[in-house]
Amino acid sequence: MSEQGQDDTEHPAPPAKRRRSSDLQTLLRVLREARPYRGLLLLSFLLGLLAAPLALLQPVPLKVIIDSVLGSVELPGFLHDWFSRGPDGYGASLLVVAVVAQAVVILLAQLQSVANSLLQVYVGEKISLGFRAKLLNHVQRLSFAFHDRRGTHDSIYRIQYDATSIQGVAVYSVISFVAASITLVSMVVVMFRIDLELALVSMSVLPLLFGFSRAYAKRMKPRYKHVKDLESSALGVVQEILTGFRVVKAFGREQHEQQRFLEHSSASVRERVRLGIAEGAFGLLVGGTTALGTAAVIYIGVRNVQEGSLKLGELLMIVSYLAQLYGPVKTISKNVSGLQKQLASAERAFELLDEVPHIAEKPHAAAIGRARGAIAIDHVSFAYDGQNNVLQDVSFAVRPGERIGIVGRTGAGKTTLVSLLTRFYAPDAGSILLDGRDLSDYKLADLRNQFSIVLQEPVLFSTSIADNIAYARPDASMDEIVSAAKAAGAHDFIVRMDDGYDTVVGERGNRLSGGERQRISLARAFLKNAPILVLDEPTSSVDVETEASIMGTMERLMEGRTTFMIAHRLSTLRGCDRLLELSDKQVTVREPLARLASEGGAR
Repeated sequence: MSEQGQDDTEHPAPPAKRRRSSDLQTLLRVLREARPYRGLLLLSFLLGLLAAPLALLQPVPLKVIIDSVLGSVELPGFLHDWFSRGPDGYGASLLVVAVVAQAVVILLAQLQSVANSLLQVYVGEKISLGFRAKLLNHVQRLSFAFHDRRGTHDSIYRIQYDATSIQGVAVYSVISFVAASITLVSMVVVMFRIDLELALVSMSVLPLLFGFSRAYAKRMKPRYKHVKDLESSALGVVQEILTGFRVVKAFGREQHEQQRFLEHSSASVRERVRLGIAEGAFGLLVGGTTALGTAAVIYIGVRNVQEGSLKLGELLMIVSYLAQLYGPVKTISKNVSGLQKQLASAERAFELLDEVPHIAEKPHAAAIGRARGAIAIDHVSFAYDGQNNVLQDVSFAVRPGERIGIVGRTGAGKTTLVSLLTRFYAPDAGSILLDGRDLSDYKLADLRNQFSIVLQEPVLFSTSIADNIAYARPDASMDEIVSAAKAAGAHDFIVRMDDGYDTVVGERGNRLSGGERQRISLARAFLKNAPILVLDEPTSSVDVETEASIMGTMERLMEGRTTFMIAHRLSTLRGCDRLLELSDKQVTVREPLARLASEGGAR
């Protein structure tokens, strides 16, 4: 069995058309994902709200200095009681208090900003990590058919990059949008109380800005999704190059692969540049509109000061508030751009989460401890694309403990057959029974626990030898791991290594030879001690001497277990009880195998 679960030519089914989610639906889903952190989000929101009163306070000390220290305007009542006015005005004491107050307000604003930023980073990373873990858990539950169709690079991109959008939406965009909206309303109320005319002038640009934002958001989201698809495709090229770098080097195709990567990446770069231009144009439009509003307010305000209907300090206060009024407006407009980018990524992540596993477990599936190993294939047909059958109306039965050899040309359906046994795929017609009960009636975890699988190309993880053997049973003791290694004939070469069982095997076990990797895989099967064994051409990638040694190990492994062994050479299958020959989508049962081997020789 290959790492993708099949060695046969597949015709993946086209992805189903899905209904596009609205921005509101995606936003609500993001907020549901963030619900476990609502306490921290509320605290971040309250900290964000402090920005509004601090922003309102910042111009007040300056107004007092201009109107009451430099000018002759009376202080408001609550301050008038604290400071006595002499013939030369309020004196230096009011100036000192006003300057200190200005510094304190600015310092508090900075502290609020830093505290809120740290809290947002913490809760954002927590939300993002939880969502990534949820996506990874879901992807592992999806069937081989999904991964065959989609490829792993797209899922990796969505988990690693698109999933982070949830913190951008829940923490930064939503909270920032609400806080900016409250600040905006506060500024508008204060400005209306100071001068109605100037407040109306400053507000006149808001409908234009919100109209621009709405039009921008509608056009940009599909473009953000498109650039994500392009970047995912470029990641797929990188993954192919790095996983097949030995082949790339062997054929001297480095420059070709470099060019292929550049071609895929250049498309996303061009689209990113176009998005950058669009974002810049939108920012320029927002900035130009607020500049017109500011110019109008200053012009009318200066005329009012000249006419005596407005004090200079009040004008400076209005201009200061105007900058802080348009600040939230720009924040909201910027968030529209950022929110569309984040919602596009979040939608892609939710699309992955919405994928339904093709192999679903029944609500009341039966548990199974240790199976006897009796298997019956009853009129089974299967096609990867639902149309072109790889297997058609196949039937046979296997007794507990029987050894079955499987042969056939490449693409005949050998690995497909054993993949159906382990429910990596489900048959399109017919049924497969284990101990007299349909496979779909069992819990998936319990069912797959009945199988030990040894692949043609052993899959090892970049961890220690002990951990790789214990992958079959994570709770196994060290004594059990060593016993399994001895049974597989792996103990001797393991103890000769510098770190023994703690030796890290490297990515995909590249620090070990092919025979050593296969023995680790066999040790894993010994440790699992499952009643059914699947051997998918386990000796095809090793030399004859190593094959003979491994075959002796497999003989011990097959004792007392129902065994399916895939091989191209009949000599490998001499110890099997019967032979299944796959040809033209059918299965022919031949027995006894020993006589066939002696008559037919090796294929």
